[in-house]
Amino acid sequence: MLEFIQLLKQRYQTVVAQLDKKNPQFLEYQQRIEQLLHGEAFIRKGQLISDMPEFPLQIAVIGPTQAGKSSVVNLLLNNTLAGVSPLAGYTVHPHGFCHGLSSDDCFGLQHYFGRFQCLEERMLSRNRFDCYSLADSNTRSPLLPACVCWDTPDFDSIDAADYREGVIRTIALADIVILVVSKEKYADQSVWEVMKTMESLQQPTLICVNKLSEGSETVVLQSLEQKWRQHRRDPVPEMVPLLFQKHGAMPSWPAAAGQAVFKLTKKVAHKKHPLYQQQLLNYYWRQWLEPVFAEHHAQRNWQSLVDQCLGQAAKAYQRDYLDHPHHYETFQNALLNLLNLLEIPGIAKVIGKTRRAMTWPVRKLFALGKDRFQANVGQEVTVLKQIGEHVMIQLADKLLEKTETESLPLAWWKETAGVLRQKKATILQEYGLAVDEYHLHFQQDVDATAHRLYYKLQEQPATLNSLRATRVTTDVAALLLAIQAGGIGIHDLVITPMMLTVTSLLAESAIGSYMHRVEAELKQHQLNTVKIALFEACLRGGLYTLPQQSLAANRFNVSEQLVSQAEQALKEKKHGLRLL
Repeated sequence: MLEFIQLLKQRYQTVVAQLDKKNPQFLEYQQRIEQLLHGEAFIRKGQLISDMPEFPLQIAVIGPTQAGKSSVVNLLLNNTLAGVSPLAGYTVHPHGFCHGLSSDDCFGLQHYFGRFQCLEERMLSRNRFDCYSLADSNTRSPLLPACVCWDTPDFDSIDAADYREGVIRTIALADIVILVVSKEKYADQSVWEVMKTMESLQQPTLICVNKLSEGSETVVLQSLEQKWRQHRRDPVPEMVPLLFQKHGAMPSWPAAAGQAVFKLTKKVAHKKHPLYQQQLLNYYWRQWLEPVFAEHHAQRNWQSLVDQCLGQAAKAYQRDYLDHPHHYETFQNALLNLLNLLEIPGIAKVIGKTRRAMTWPVRKLFALGKDRFQANVGQEVTVLKQIGEHVMIQLADKLLEKTETESLPLAWWKETAGVLRQKKATILQEYGLAVDEYHLHFQQDVDATAHRLYYKLQEQPATLNSLRATRVTTDVAALLLAIQAGGIGIHDLVITPMMLTVTSLLAESAIGSYMHRVEAELKQHQLNTVKIALFEACLRGGLYTLPQQSLAANRFNVSEQLVSQAEQALKEKKHGLRLL
């Protein structure tokens, strides 16, 4: 699942890089990237808990700019480790402070932060945001249990986008969250957008309202409570008011809230993390995958268009070749093969030599006009290649129509039309080679049909002998005419009369109905073979995957198989046990 979320996040980042900032999708996709960062970090936290069940408690102090987060961290630690400044955006890296334990106890933290590097605080640079610091606190505070207390950058300043990922990773790591807001900032929309996103993490939370004027606590806390109820469905957490202090003095922690953090530790439920993780992913799943599903829908529409065109191609093949009275030649070729099988042993050899000698002039003419002759006998090949061209034209027209009628994803259809133009020649070339190969191999089926007829004739000796006699008589008559004609026109004299005679005899014989059945079966077999070998294996195979060959950066290109695998993982937890 982690790999899938990371892939989805990367695709969003790539797509966003292509969008104009004025495009409504820009902000929407940016928000989804942050949600995906939360999801990715929360999954990493689950792995950390699974691998190290005794990992130290993590507390994240978060809030908007100038809320006084670093001051609250120092107050909680009873120390001055967190840097404090009146300048907005002073803290740009997550700073972890180990209270009541050593940084050596946090082995595994680097694996959680991934590409973020752990550096000493003095080594951190404001020009590099993929890093964090971890230091030991040499004092003990009555306000905190043994833990790592994190001081985090703000999430609402102009520059926050640069270091936002560090904030998100620290938030997802936290077992307890302490939200610090001031009376000026608690109602800001940015605060509640973050808190709404964090709701699915189900972290025990404490709210510190900093810089309050004495006497204003009740009004501000009531207003803050209303804000919480507007944006969150879980119970309103405990609120700790901190009064404004002059000259940068550290605020005082109310005695009544002395055990507030300790109370929250009892609500930490690591065993429920897999359930929380699943709920988080389920909550955002449809939204995150909305553009991916749109591409899948477009892909299915495209495949439907391909199927429609190929269905029409099959009908055109049947109409323009198989059922065409002048173009269909396959069964006639089978009957020609049958003529060779009807040759009578003994005299067939003599007649065959004589025929070859007398037809030499015609065969010589055939050799000179070989190309034209092949064009005449290859009617099926011609029809099939024309059909392939027509399929491409149809699909191009349908893609143009889609670009004019579809609203989402419009770019997907335009890019697919462009890929079709680029790949058309290659697809047709491969299809043409497949047509030639099919035509060559199908001659075996034609020969098998001739043998079926011959074997059936053997069951009817009278009909077989009649046909053989006709064969000899026609051959002799044709040879006599050939002598008178000087060898010219032998093809028409030998083949055409004999074909008419044999066809008539077969049709009128006892196997006439069988012959018609064999012809019908040959046509059906030929149609099925063309559909499977050419229209499905060749054309459909190449056209179905055509959209996936687009290299456009605004494509998500996440396959349905990957999504299906991720959804299956979402339904099950480790070892395949379903979460109920």
